[in-house]
Amino acid sequence: MEELIGKQAPAFTLPASDGKKVSLSEFKGKNVVVYFYPKDMTPGCTTEACDFRDRTEEFKQSNTEIIGISPDPIEKHQQFIDKHDLPFILLADEDKEVAKAFGVWRLKADKENMGIVRSTFIIDNSGVVVKEWRNVQVKNHVDETLAYINENL
Repeated sequence: MEELIGKQAPAFTLPASDGKKVSLSEFKGKNVVVYFYPKDMTPGCTTEACDFRDRTEEFKQSNTEIIGISPDPIEKHQQFIDKHDLPFILLADEDKEVAKAFGVWRLKADKENMGIVRSTFIIDNSGVVVKEWRNVQVKNHVDETLAYINENL
């Protein structure tokens, strides 16, 4: 998969957990962490979401917004937010077009099924992808993401 680093982030508008449509362009002037995850309410995705939740204030202090994206519908996202008190928006990419644009809708390890490859992208305040992680391991990932922002943006 071709890296997106140094390129303008793929533009997107998706339905959000709060019922509104959200576009990446609304965040110009802020850094954005866009993280793609496979499925609401699963162990790894819950750990990752809660890790981002627990560090949200630190991201905000670095002028950074967090956006989670998965193929789940907005109703499922809202249940996930309510259950785990998530303070950031989750976007529903049900047709997987945004996941495809970021190159994270891929053949899974079993080589038989397509799915989201857990990935995180940092987009700077001008809309350029400055860092990406693909095939993310959840443990310590949020720390690594925050450290990158604090050191580089």
